[in-house]
Amino acid sequence: MYEPKHVKPISAKHFYRRLFKHILFSTILILISLALGIAGYHFFENLSWVDSFINAAMILGGMGPIEIPQTFIGKVFAGFYALYSGIIFLVAIGITIAPILHRMFHLFHWKEEK
Repeated sequence: MYEPKHVKPISAKHFYRRLFKHILFSTILILISLALGIAGYHFFENLSWVDSFINAAMILGGMGPIEIPQTFIGKVFAGFYALYSGIIFLVAIGITIAPILHRMFHLFHWKEEK
């Protein structure tokens, strides 16, 4: 996906375009995850859309739920959604910083051939 170390690093313009694409992908991933959480809380716990949003957003952000689940299926959903949210957070951070780290290491290791 990225250029190997023996190839000249890409220009700043191309790097910023790559970084934007990674941030966009991470944002879409988080929005899809938020939508899944909202739907789960709405259908499994019969919460309003706004209450479902706040619960899903708080769990996805690592803060914990506002409303304690009352039903068995709601508790199971909340547990799995919390585990999923923790993983998605790490994945989104990794996707976002990957081009930055790659460029840093590429500039460090790249040697111009004569």
